[in-house]
Amino acid sequence: MAKAQMTVEEEVKERIAYKSPYEQWKEAEGLPTYRGLFVKNVYDLELTPWRSSGDGLAAFINLDGTGGFNDSYVAEIPPGKSLKPHRHLFEETIYILKGQGATSVWISPDKKETFEWQEGSYFCIPMNAWHEHFNASGKESVRYIAMTSAPRVIDTFNNMEFVFENPFVFRDRFSGEQGYFKQRDPAQQWSTNFVADVRACQTFSSGFDRGGGAKSTVFRMVNNTVKSHVSQWEIGTYKKAHRHGPGIHVLIIRGHGYSLMWQEGKPVERIDWGPGSMLVPPEMWFHQHFNGGAEPVFFLAIGWGSDKPKAGGKAYVYKSVKEGGDQIEYEDEDPKFHADFEGALKKAGAECRMGGYHPFCTAKS
Repeated sequence: MAKAQMTVEEEVKERIAYKSPYEQWKEAEGLPTYRGLFVKNVYDLELTPWRSSGDGLAAFINLDGTGGFNDSYVAEIPPGKSLKPHRHLFEETIYILKGQGATSVWISPDKKETFEWQEGSYFCIPMNAWHEHFNASGKESVRYIAMTSAPRVIDTFNNMEFVFENPFVFRDRFSGEQGYFKQRDPAQQWSTNFVADVRACQTFSSGFDRGGGAKSTVFRMVNNTVKSHVSQWEIGTYKKAHRHGPGIHVLIIRGHGYSLMWQEGKPVERIDWGPGSMLVPPEMWFHQHFNGGAEPVFFLAIGWGSDKPKAGGKAYVYKSVKEGGDQIEYEDEDPKFHADFEGALKKAGAECRMGGYHPFCTAKS
Protein backbone atom coordinates (compact mmCIF):
# COMPACT_ATOMS: atom_id res chain seq x y z
CA MET A 1 0.00 0.00 0.00
CA ALA A 2 1.35 3.41 -0.91
CA LYS A 3 2.41 5.58 1.98
CA ALA A 4 -0.14 8.29 2.74
CA GLN A 5 0.99 11.74 1.73
CA MET A 6 2.46 13.58 4.71
CA THR A 7 1.59 17.09 5.68
CA VAL A 8 4.39 19.66 5.78
CA GLU A 9 4.27 19.57 9.58
CA GLU A 10 4.59 15.79 9.64
CA GLU A 11 7.50 15.88 7.21
CA VAL A 12 9.30 18.49 9.36
CA LYS A 13 8.84 16.30 12.46
CA GLU A 14 10.17 13.27 10.58
CA ARG A 15 13.24 15.17 9.43
CA ILE A 16 13.92 16.51 12.93
CA ALA A 17 13.79 12.95 14.32
CA TYR A 18 15.99 11.52 11.52
CA LYS A 19 19.20 9.67 12.38
CA SER A 20 21.59 8.52 9.68
CA PRO A 21 22.42 4.79 9.38
CA TYR A 22 25.85 5.54 10.87
CA GLU A 23 24.34 7.33 13.89
CA GLN A 24 21.91 4.45 14.39
CA TRP A 25 24.81 1.99 14.32
CA LYS A 26 26.70 4.01 16.94
CA GLU A 27 23.61 4.12 19.12
CA ALA A 28 23.31 0.33 18.90
CA GLU A 29 26.96 0.03 20.01
CA GLY A 30 26.02 1.82 23.23
CA LEU A 31 28.96 4.23 23.20
CA PRO A 32 29.15 8.00 23.79
CA THR A 33 30.27 10.42 21.06
CA TYR A 34 32.63 13.34 21.59
CA ARG A 35 32.18 16.26 19.23
CA GLY A 36 33.54 19.77 18.61
CA LEU A 37 36.67 21.11 16.95
CA PHE A 38 39.13 19.14 19.11
CA VAL A 39 39.68 16.71 21.98
CA LYS A 40 41.97 17.97 24.73
CA ASN A 41 43.50 14.60 25.67
CA VAL A 42 42.66 11.18 24.24
CA TYR A 43 44.55 9.52 27.11
CA ASP A 44 42.05 10.88 29.65
CA LEU A 45 38.89 10.42 27.58
CA GLU A 46 36.15 8.67 29.56
CA LEU A 47 35.16 5.34 27.99
CA THR A 48 32.17 3.04 28.52
CA PRO A 49 31.61 -0.71 28.03
CA TRP A 50 31.60 -1.66 24.33
CA ARG A 51 28.96 -4.37 24.14
CA SER A 52 29.79 -5.85 20.75
CA SER A 53 33.54 -6.08 21.49
CA GLY A 54 33.24 -8.44 24.43
CA ASP A 55 35.40 -7.03 27.22
CA GLY A 56 36.40 -3.69 25.68
CA LEU A 57 35.57 -0.11 26.53
CA ALA A 58 35.37 2.70 23.98
CA ALA A 59 34.01 6.06 22.85
CA PHE A 60 33.45 7.54 19.42
CA ILE A 61 34.97 10.87 18.33
CA ASN A 62 33.13 12.76 15.57
CA LEU A 63 34.88 16.11 15.30
CA ASP A 64 33.34 18.87 13.18
CA GLY A 65 36.17 18.83 10.66
CA THR A 66 35.50 15.26 9.54
CA GLY A 67 32.60 16.38 7.36
CA GLY A 68 30.99 12.95 7.72
CA PHE A 69 33.75 11.22 5.70
CA ASN A 70 35.50 9.50 8.54
CA ASP A 71 35.54 9.17 12.31
CA SER A 72 37.75 7.98 15.13
CA TYR A 73 37.29 6.09 18.35
CA VAL A 74 39.35 5.37 21.45
CA ALA A 75 39.23 1.85 22.89
CA GLU A 76 40.67 0.03 25.89
CA ILE A 77 41.38 -3.67 26.34
CA PRO A 78 41.47 -4.68 30.04
CA PRO A 79 44.48 -6.65 31.40
CA GLY A 80 44.71 -10.16 30.00
CA LYS A 81 41.66 -9.71 27.76
CA SER A 82 41.02 -9.55 24.02
CA LEU A 83 38.39 -8.07 21.71
CA LYS A 84 36.05 -10.29 19.72
CA PRO A 85 37.16 -11.18 16.17
CA HIS A 86 35.36 -9.09 13.56
CA ARG A 87 35.61 -7.68 10.04
CA HIS A 88 34.14 -4.72 8.20
CA LEU A 89 34.09 -3.07 4.79
CA PHE A 90 35.57 0.21 6.01
CA GLU A 91 39.23 1.09 6.45
CA GLU A 92 40.78 1.31 9.90
CA THR A 93 44.12 2.74 11.00
CA ILE A 94 45.35 2.18 14.59
CA TYR A 95 47.85 3.95 16.85
CA ILE A 96 48.69 2.39 20.23
CA LEU A 97 48.47 5.01 22.98
CA LYS A 98 49.62 2.76 25.82
CA GLY A 99 50.23 -0.89 26.60
CA GLN A 100 51.46 -3.88 24.63
CA GLY A 101 49.83 -6.79 22.91
CA ALA A 102 49.25 -8.48 19.58
CA THR A 103 46.83 -8.57 16.67
CA SER A 104 45.87 -11.51 14.48
CA VAL A 105 44.63 -10.86 10.93
CA TRP A 106 43.28 -13.51 8.57
CA ILE A 107 41.20 -14.39 5.57
CA SER A 108 41.12 -18.11 6.36
CA PRO A 109 41.10 -19.12 10.08
CA ASP A 110 43.76 -21.78 9.48
CA LYS A 111 46.24 -19.16 8.23
CA LYS A 112 46.50 -16.27 10.66
CA GLU A 113 49.13 -13.51 10.51
CA THR A 114 49.93 -12.40 14.08
CA PHE A 115 52.17 -9.48 15.01
CA GLU A 116 53.10 -7.86 18.30
CA TRP A 117 52.84 -4.15 19.12
CA GLN A 118 53.64 -1.71 21.90
CA GLU A 119 53.04 1.90 22.89
CA GLY A 120 53.71 4.05 19.82
CA SER A 121 53.04 1.29 17.26
CA TYR A 122 51.05 2.15 14.16
CA PHE A 123 49.33 -0.11 11.63
CA CYS A 124 46.32 -0.53 9.32
CA ILE A 125 43.75 -3.31 9.20
CA PRO A 126 43.29 -4.57 5.61
CA MET A 127 39.81 -3.98 4.22
CA ASN A 128 37.31 -6.67 5.32
CA ALA A 129 39.95 -8.95 6.83
CA TRP A 130 39.10 -10.72 10.07
CA HIS A 131 41.11 -9.36 13.00
CA GLU A 132 41.42 -9.74 16.76
CA HIS A 133 43.35 -7.61 19.29
CA PHE A 134 44.96 -9.06 22.46
CA ASN A 135 46.30 -7.38 25.60
CA ALA A 136 49.58 -9.11 26.51
CA SER A 137 49.72 -7.67 30.03
CA GLY A 138 47.95 -9.15 33.03
CA LYS A 139 48.26 -5.90 34.97
CA GLU A 140 47.83 -2.90 32.65
CA SER A 141 45.15 -1.91 30.15
CA VAL A 142 45.83 -1.26 26.48
CA ARG A 143 44.47 1.98 25.01
CA TYR A 144 44.46 2.74 21.30
CA ILE A 145 42.97 5.27 18.93
CA ALA A 146 41.61 4.27 15.52
CA MET A 147 40.54 6.36 12.54
CA THR A 148 38.01 4.73 10.20
CA SER A 149 35.94 5.41 7.09
CA ALA A 150 32.83 3.95 8.76
CA PRO A 151 30.52 7.00 8.36
CA ARG A 152 30.57 7.18 4.58
CA VAL A 153 30.54 3.38 4.11
CA ILE A 154 27.63 2.73 6.49
CA ASP A 155 25.64 5.71 5.23
CA THR A 156 26.24 4.71 1.61
CA PHE A 157 25.09 1.09 1.86
CA ASN A 158 22.66 1.36 4.81
CA ASN A 159 22.87 -2.39 5.34
CA MET A 160 24.74 -3.73 8.38
CA GLU A 161 24.88 -7.27 7.03
CA PHE A 162 26.60 -6.01 3.88
CA VAL A 163 29.12 -3.92 5.84
CA PHE A 164 29.94 -6.39 8.65
CA GLU A 165 29.20 -9.85 7.19
CA ASN A 166 30.34 -9.48 3.60
CA PRO A 167 32.45 -12.45 2.36
CA PHE A 168 34.26 -10.49 -0.35
CA VAL A 169 38.08 -10.70 -0.13
CA PHE A 170 40.17 -7.71 -1.25
CA ARG A 171 43.10 -9.83 -2.43
CA ASP A 172 44.80 -6.78 -3.93
CA ARG A 173 45.23 -5.56 -0.34
CA PHE A 174 45.68 -8.73 1.72
CA SER A 175 45.35 -12.42 0.88
CA GLY A 176 46.74 -13.90 4.10
CA GLU A 177 50.42 -13.77 3.16
CA GLN A 178 53.08 -14.21 5.86
CA GLY A 179 55.29 -11.25 6.78
CA TYR A 180 52.62 -8.75 5.75
CA PHE A 181 53.02 -6.76 8.98
CA LYS A 182 56.81 -6.70 9.03
CA GLN A 183 58.23 -3.17 9.17
CA ARG A 184 59.90 -2.15 5.91
CA ASP A 185 62.88 0.18 5.51
CA PRO A 186 61.94 3.83 6.09
CA ALA A 187 61.72 6.44 3.34
CA GLN A 188 60.08 9.81 2.70
CA GLN A 189 57.18 7.90 1.08
CA TRP A 190 57.25 4.89 3.43
CA SER A 191 55.48 1.78 2.10
CA THR A 192 55.03 -0.36 5.19
CA ASN A 193 52.06 -2.04 6.85
CA PHE A 194 53.49 -1.75 10.35
CA VAL A 195 55.59 0.79 12.27
CA ALA A 196 56.99 -0.50 15.55
CA ASP A 197 57.21 2.96 17.14
CA VAL A 198 56.05 6.07 15.32
CA ARG A 199 57.75 8.24 17.94
CA ALA A 200 61.15 6.99 16.78
CA CYS A 201 60.47 7.67 13.08
CA GLN A 202 63.10 9.44 11.07
CA THR A 203 61.58 12.51 9.46
CA PHE A 204 62.65 13.71 6.03
CA SER A 205 62.49 17.00 4.21
CA SER A 206 58.88 17.54 3.25
CA GLY A 207 57.66 17.03 -0.29
CA PHE A 208 55.91 20.41 0.03
CA ASP A 209 57.18 23.58 1.63
CA ARG A 210 55.38 24.02 4.94
CA GLY A 211 58.05 26.45 6.12
CA GLY A 212 59.86 26.81 9.43
CA GLY A 213 62.15 23.85 8.74
CA ALA A 214 59.31 21.33 9.16
CA LYS A 215 60.02 17.74 8.15
CA SER A 216 57.71 14.80 7.56
CA THR A 217 57.38 11.14 6.63
CA VAL A 218 54.40 9.90 4.61
CA PHE A 219 52.98 6.40 5.17
CA ARG A 220 51.49 4.21 2.40
CA MET A 221 49.76 1.25 4.06
CA VAL A 222 47.82 -1.81 2.76
CA ASN A 223 46.86 0.05 -0.42
CA ASN A 224 44.34 2.07 1.58
CA THR A 225 42.81 5.28 0.34
CA VAL A 226 43.54 6.69 3.80
CA LYS A 227 46.82 8.61 3.85
CA SER A 228 48.87 9.54 6.90
CA HIS A 229 52.10 11.21 7.88
CA VAL A 230 54.18 12.31 10.84
CA SER A 231 55.54 15.82 11.02
CA GLN A 232 58.13 17.49 13.24
CA TRP A 233 59.23 21.07 13.65
CA GLU A 234 61.67 22.66 16.05
CA ILE A 235 61.46 25.03 19.00
CA GLY A 236 60.67 28.62 18.07
CA THR A 237 59.10 27.82 14.67
CA TYR A 238 55.70 27.38 13.06
CA LYS A 239 54.17 26.22 9.80
CA LYS A 240 52.54 28.18 7.00
CA ALA A 241 48.75 28.41 6.90
CA HIS A 242 47.14 26.03 4.41
CA ARG A 243 43.85 24.28 3.71
CA HIS A 244 42.68 20.91 2.41
CA GLY A 245 39.72 18.55 2.42
CA PRO A 246 37.91 17.19 5.49
CA GLY A 247 38.85 14.53 7.99
CA ILE A 248 42.59 14.90 8.65
CA HIS A 249 42.95 13.83 12.31
CA VAL A 250 46.00 15.51 13.84
CA LEU A 251 47.19 13.72 17.01
CA ILE A 252 49.85 15.57 19.02
CA ILE A 253 52.45 13.09 20.26
CA ARG A 254 55.12 15.45 21.63
CA GLY A 255 55.28 19.16 22.34
CA HIS A 256 53.01 22.03 23.31
CA GLY A 257 51.58 24.82 21.21
CA TYR A 258 48.45 25.93 19.45
CA SER A 259 46.69 25.96 16.10
CA LEU A 260 44.71 28.70 14.42
CA MET A 261 41.81 27.66 12.17
CA TRP A 262 39.47 29.84 10.15
CA GLN A 263 37.20 30.03 7.16
CA GLU A 264 38.22 32.70 4.69
CA GLY A 265 36.72 35.99 5.85
CA LYS A 266 35.51 34.53 9.18
CA PRO A 267 36.82 34.85 12.78
CA VAL A 268 39.88 32.81 13.76
CA GLU A 269 39.52 29.87 16.18
CA ARG A 270 42.47 29.12 18.49
CA ILE A 271 43.11 25.62 19.87
CA ASP A 272 45.79 25.13 22.54
CA TRP A 273 47.21 21.63 22.60
CA GLY A 274 49.73 19.23 24.15
CA PRO A 275 50.50 15.50 24.06
CA GLY A 276 47.29 13.56 23.49
CA SER A 277 45.35 16.44 21.94
CA MET A 278 43.58 15.79 18.65
CA LEU A 279 42.07 18.25 16.17
CA VAL A 280 40.51 18.02 12.71
CA PRO A 281 40.57 21.16 10.51
CA PRO A 282 37.26 21.43 8.60
CA GLU A 283 37.15 21.32 4.81
CA MET A 284 38.57 24.45 3.14
CA TRP A 285 39.43 26.05 6.51
CA PHE A 286 42.87 27.60 6.68
CA HIS A 287 44.86 26.30 9.63
CA GLN A 288 48.30 26.98 11.02
CA HIS A 289 50.29 25.06 13.65
CA PHE A 290 52.58 26.88 16.11
CA ASN A 291 55.23 25.37 18.39
CA GLY A 292 54.62 27.57 21.42
CA GLY A 293 56.66 25.48 23.85
CA ALA A 294 60.27 24.70 24.76
CA GLU A 295 60.64 21.36 22.91
CA PRO A 296 60.16 20.13 19.33
CA VAL A 297 56.62 19.26 18.23
CA PHE A 298 55.83 15.88 16.71
CA PHE A 299 52.41 14.82 15.44
CA LEU A 300 50.69 12.03 13.54
CA ALA A 301 48.11 13.09 10.93
CA ILE A 302 45.64 10.49 9.62
CA GLY A 303 42.89 11.15 7.12
CA TRP A 304 41.28 10.84 3.76
CA GLY A 305 40.13 14.35 2.90
CA SER A 306 43.42 15.59 1.43
CA ASP A 307 42.48 13.61 -1.71
CA LYS A 308 38.94 14.95 -1.90
CA PRO A 309 38.73 17.46 -4.77
CA LYS A 310 37.65 21.03 -4.23
CA ALA A 311 34.42 22.34 -5.74
CA GLY A 312 34.80 22.08 -9.50
CA GLY A 313 36.97 18.96 -9.25
CA LYS A 314 40.28 20.73 -8.67
CA ALA A 315 43.02 19.34 -6.41
CA TYR A 316 44.55 21.23 -3.51
CA VAL A 317 47.85 22.83 -4.50
CA TYR A 318 50.37 23.92 -1.89
CA LYS A 319 51.51 27.17 -3.41
CA SER A 320 50.55 30.75 -2.60
CA VAL A 321 46.88 31.69 -2.65
CA LYS A 322 48.00 34.65 -4.78
CA GLU A 323 48.91 32.09 -7.46
CA GLY A 324 45.63 30.21 -7.09
CA GLY A 325 46.95 27.79 -4.48
CA ASP A 326 45.92 26.81 -0.96
CA GLN A 327 48.77 28.10 1.17
CA ILE A 328 49.39 31.51 2.73
CA GLU A 329 53.02 32.57 2.59
CA TYR A 330 54.55 34.16 5.67
CA GLU A 331 54.73 37.62 4.08
CA ASP A 332 50.98 37.49 3.37
CA GLU A 333 49.74 36.38 6.79
CA ASP A 334 48.20 38.67 9.39
CA PRO A 335 51.18 40.32 11.20
CA LYS A 336 49.36 39.76 14.50
CA PHE A 337 49.92 35.99 14.15
CA HIS A 338 53.67 36.36 14.38
CA ALA A 339 53.54 38.96 17.15
CA ASP A 340 51.34 36.66 19.23
CA PHE A 341 53.73 33.76 18.54
CA GLU A 342 56.71 35.71 19.86
CA GLY A 343 54.66 36.53 22.94
CA ALA A 344 53.84 32.86 23.51
CA LEU A 345 57.51 31.90 23.21
CA LYS A 346 58.51 34.52 25.75
CA LYS A 347 56.07 33.01 28.27
CA ALA A 348 57.48 29.54 27.55
CA GLY A 349 61.07 30.71 27.99
CA ALA A 350 61.97 29.91 24.37
CA GLU A 351 63.48 32.00 21.58
CA CYS A 352 61.95 32.66 18.19
CA ARG A 353 63.87 31.01 15.33
CA MET A 354 61.81 32.37 12.46
CA GLY A 355 64.33 35.08 11.53
CA GLY A 356 65.49 33.20 8.47
CA TYR A 357 61.95 32.48 7.29
CA HIS A 358 59.68 35.34 8.29
CA PRO A 359 59.75 39.03 7.23
CA PHE A 360 57.98 40.13 10.46
CA CYS A 361 60.31 38.32 12.86
CA THR A 362 62.12 40.53 15.39
CA ALA A 363 64.80 37.84 15.92
CA LYS A 364 66.56 38.25 12.58
CA SER A 365 69.43 35.85 12.01
